[in-house]
Amino acid sequence: MSTTSRKIFAVCVALVLASCSSKSEQPSHVKTIDQGAFQGVVERLAKDLFVPGAVVLLRTPQGTFAADVGTTELGKQTKPDPSTHFRIASNTKTMTAALIVLLAQEGKLKFGDPVSSYVPGVPNGENITVAELLKMRSGLYGYTQDPDLSAAMDAEPAKAWTPQEVLAIAFRHPPQFAPDAEYEYSNTNYALLGLIAEKVGGQPLQTQLKDRFFGPLGLAQTSVPVADDTAIPAPYSHGYMYGGSFYALSDVDYPAELTAAAKAGTLQPIDYTNQNSSYATAAGGAISTADNLGTWMRALVSGKVFNSDFHRQWLDSVQAEDPSAPDGQKYGYGISYQRFGEHAAMYYHGGELPGFNSFMGYDPDNDVTLVIWTNLTLSPDGNTTAQGMLAPLLEEIYAGLNLH
Repeated sequence: MSTTSRKIFAVCVALVLASCSSKSEQPSHVKTIDQGAFQGVVERLAKDLFVPGAVVLLRTPQGTFAADVGTTELGKQTKPDPSTHFRIASNTKTMTAALIVLLAQEGKLKFGDPVSSYVPGVPNGENITVAELLKMRSGLYGYTQDPDLSAAMDAEPAKAWTPQEVLAIAFRHPPQFAPDAEYEYSNTNYALLGLIAEKVGGQPLQTQLKDRFFGPLGLAQTSVPVADDTAIPAPYSHGYMYGGSFYALSDVDYPAELTAAAKAGTLQPIDYTNQNSSYATAAGGAISTADNLGTWMRALVSGKVFNSDFHRQWLDSVQAEDPSAPDGQKYGYGISYQRFGEHAAMYYHGGELPGFNSFMGYDPDNDVTLVIWTNLTLSPDGNTTAQGMLAPLLEEIYAGLNLH
């Protein structure tokens, strides 16, 4: 849920880019995966990041590989696995965006519609389009950046939040820039998209996602809780973080004394498992499993969710976040895209909120699905944990890849 998603691939920049031959002509660029070695790499990475528990699910043409390490609850030895439930945070945005795209496919809205057509009282709403919300280009202040929100969440963890309440926090702040002038990751965009989806679709967001995606695609372990539900279905992992919620919701670094105490073991992480996620519903409130997320990403990217026309629009929606780096990280209709080298590229998203950190991606050229989740938001050094595992894991998967 960080407002910049912590620049998931900041470690993967300055890559050599080249055009690829067609899939039928190119050799496999995926290494032969050894389960034992794969497990060992994940164990080492989790230890380095002080992660209590983690799951990495990898699917390639060779088969499925799962590395499960640590425990789902501190003080116990309960190993996680691909069927363990966790809070997926901003990975929810892929689902909210997909619902908006499906509603557009059905002619119920247009990407060029102004936000003011659906939600009144949005600053500059008559000049902000649905597409600009989807692509994080509205300029609206991200409500999770306001420290008053995280203070309220920590003071009353079970509090149920409405979209109107969090949007009121956002709208206390002036817009950051004119619509479509820049890219800035803002959860305000997706709180608005959730309201738009409910108005246009005529049903609660939870119902629409279940009926249109979770049910048809067999995602039985995926759900978006209603506002007053703080539970996670069993089996589930507890989620931990050092310090208060603001460190997960913003880009503020840990103070040196917190880092030192966490590394020394004199400071234990706080259990955020049952903090109410309703502040993030459409932007990051879903619960799922590694197995379900892998299925979702492959279906979404490979064309099983939209018709061919809208699938192409969805794929083509990605736009460079930084205009000076046109081949760098891109963001589109609830999806990121980046190349890691000549023969590796993924459509992906990340998720971060108090207690959990995660990544999910699919590479259609090599038919590679990768899901990573941990039950510690940030390492003592303040690094996101699942994303911290990403570059070394990609090097284990793809031949000739050097991201360090």
